[in-house]
Amino acid sequence: MFEIESSHPDFEGYYNYNSLNGIEVLEGSKLMYDNFFENYMLPNIPCVIKGVTSKWKSSQLWVKDDAPNFQYLSEKYGNNNVTVHKCSERYYNCQKSYKTTLTDYLEYFQECTSQDSNPSKLEYLKNWHLKLKYQEDDFYEVPIFFASDWLNEYYTHCSDDDYRFVYMGPKGTWTPFHADVFMSYSWSANVCGRKRWLIFPPGEEIYLRDVFGNLPYDIENENHSQKFFEVIQEKGDAIFVPSGWHHQVWNIEDTISINHNWINGCNIKMMYDSLITNFIAVQKEIEDCREMEDFEEHCQLMLNSSFGMDFHKFYEFLKFIASSRIDMKKGTSPKTSFIGHKIGPNHILFDLKSVKTVLELFINLEEVNSLKYFIDTDVKPLELLHQITVVLDT
Repeated sequence: MFEIESSHPDFEGYYNYNSLNGIEVLEGSKLMYDNFFENYMLPNIPCVIKGVTSKWKSSQLWVKDDAPNFQYLSEKYGNNNVTVHKCSERYYNCQKSYKTTLTDYLEYFQECTSQDSNPSKLEYLKNWHLKLKYQEDDFYEVPIFFASDWLNEYYTHCSDDDYRFVYMGPKGTWTPFHADVFMSYSWSANVCGRKRWLIFPPGEEIYLRDVFGNLPYDIENENHSQKFFEVIQEKGDAIFVPSGWHHQVWNIEDTISINHNWINGCNIKMMYDSLITNFIAVQKEIEDCREMEDFEEHCQLMLNSSFGMDFHKFYEFLKFIASSRIDMKKGTSPKTSFIGHKIGPNHILFDLKSVKTVLELFINLEEVNSLKYFIDTDVKPLELLHQITVVLDT
């Protein structure tokens, strides 16, 4: 069992990505968690880690002759419903999608590999929650570097959802320009195939906005005079995309990848800041309705729709992580992550300090002190803050 641990329980003053001249390529077998934590995750710097998928069952079973093993995938998972995106059909700032079975999609995919793909008919299977349905299927293992994953720890315990995905698509399929949900980190590992990434440091995307403030859908033909990085991701590579780094991705070969979005103590403040930014935007959008009854509750409904989480859900998320780490610190629950890695004592403290920092900001919001949910909830924000403080002081 590996241990998730860092020698640095504090996290002030690390957010400086300008020290990196390019995307560093690291050897997974030689990379230690502490090094990744301090030099990439904490300062929010991207990197590529090689050799991540070599021992995965999917690398053997899903791949044949360096290409997708269509027969195995169809026999094993063919009846599953999947979401497929049409790369040539835009729907707002996404691609138009439809539902089908994996077997039907694999038939299309296999046809693409036997002849030149028609660019106007390229289709990309994305966001397939395969692990959620096949919990006991160990087709991959989360690399130790990405194991501190509050988002999937919370969602797999408290809902029927997760942020663990399989992507697969023929050469030429692509994902439009975007930053990841909740201002989360993401990691993506190629089981087979190769990808091309364009990645922009936080703030650089501003120069790509049009006169209406909209970001581009496709940056392939944009003027990239500002700072960005281009990465070719090979089979077996995992790429770490930090919070707030906008990116666009192309499959330059037939490709299958496994991807996670994730939040932890290093980027929870960024998630909080994004939540508040979106909340302020919602308030501004319906400012004319401020005198309506239940205005703040209506803002929360809109926030949940646009951001994917409202204040209630965000607090439940913080409360779940805080309660888990408090129990670990007291010794009343196992000191292990939801995927079985041991969590060291410094990391438990780091997680609690990170929640405390954000919770103190959250409590000072006027809406948190007025919304009915926070008045009636079983553990109120101030009470949770007190519990964390007591544990940290012992």
